[in-house]
Amino acid sequence: MLIRFFFELRDAGVPVSLPEFLTLHEALEARVAECSALDFYHLARLSLVKDERHFDRFDRVFAAHFKGAERFFERLLAEVPADWLRAAAERLFDEEERRKVQSQGSWDELLQKLRDRLAAQKERHEGGNKWIGTGGTSPFGSGGYNPEGVRIGDVGQRQRRAMKVWDQRSYRNFDGEVELGTRNLKLALRRLRKFAREGAADQLDLDATIDSTARNAGWLDLKLVPERRNAVKVLLLLDVGGSMDDHVRICEELFSAARAEFKHLEYFYFHNFIYESVWKDNRRRHAERTSTLQLLRTYNSDYRVVFVGDATMSPYEIVQPGGSVEHWNDEAGSVWMQRITAHFPQLVWLNPEPRERWEYTPSVQLARQLVGGRMFSLTLEGLDAAMRALRKKGAP
Repeated sequence: MLIRFFFELRDAGVPVSLPEFLTLHEALEARVAECSALDFYHLARLSLVKDERHFDRFDRVFAAHFKGAERFFERLLAEVPADWLRAAAERLFDEEERRKVQSQGSWDELLQKLRDRLAAQKERHEGGNKWIGTGGTSPFGSGGYNPEGVRIGDVGQRQRRAMKVWDQRSYRNFDGEVELGTRNLKLALRRLRKFAREGAADQLDLDATIDSTARNAGWLDLKLVPERRNAVKVLLLLDVGGSMDDHVRICEELFSAARAEFKHLEYFYFHNFIYESVWKDNRRRHAERTSTLQLLRTYNSDYRVVFVGDATMSPYEIVQPGGSVEHWNDEAGSVWMQRITAHFPQLVWLNPEPRERWEYTPSVQLARQLVGGRMFSLTLEGLDAAMRALRKKGAP
């Protein structure tokens, strides 16, 4: 259908090119316009028409080619399963409703209530205040609201108030080839670079050669020195998924800049907080993981360690065994962070969340305390301060 539309536009005198047509395809694959003829019209005109003089021709071709398409969208919406519509029409709670929802108490009390509900519940529930389901004010399920609960699955809008999440999610690796916007990040990272002369003396030292030749009454005296190499070693630990989805772009730019600036760069991913293992590839994170103990044994204490994450989570994920949102961790994340900070004295945490929010988020305060106050905002100013901190010997 779109190919014929493309040729009809060209026959009508609209100078449409193949790259513009492919741009329209990419936008449709990204679901920029869904189930709306009007949205598709504006998207197609924006993608295909370069000159407003051709708008009238485009409109005539569009009207003739897609005549009756609106009824197709109406039929499509009519065939959407009722479960999908109910999940999309998520409940939004006003302040009065939120005040009525009671906290569930401690971590152990919440898990015991979940065990009891799992044993007793026999069918699906929606919009209630007790059983495991979608919507509503129950502390168990998805798409509703409760100040402390367990999110099960990934249905609907998240309130980000869950103490624990039971769900298997997929994360995307950060793109290490991103260039747009990385120049200033590279300049900030460059403050950390340390050059040392290593290897055989095979590089001409021009200044020393001139000085030595002059002292020898003009007899040429070549002076050679080893090549200057980037000697700093960086271990980058990147939080991925969940609330970090809001910061993917800046993290990709930082990752790309770091790969360009540091010759000795190692990186691993984690989710929310550090536990007993990390991974290199998000697509295979369940099958191929690296033990955190192995990481401590592999990389010497002269590595500079940079954590990147918003540290926004339930405090239980940091201080409580079993607090991880994806698995049962036998030891609390705080224990693992203490081991890491003891092994790597030169360590910082970069936080993409605005600094003014930190004091209102308990988990950020906990993470900041565990890294000895060395948490910096992921801005050019914060990154510059972090690089200065990493140049110091030992903890500040």
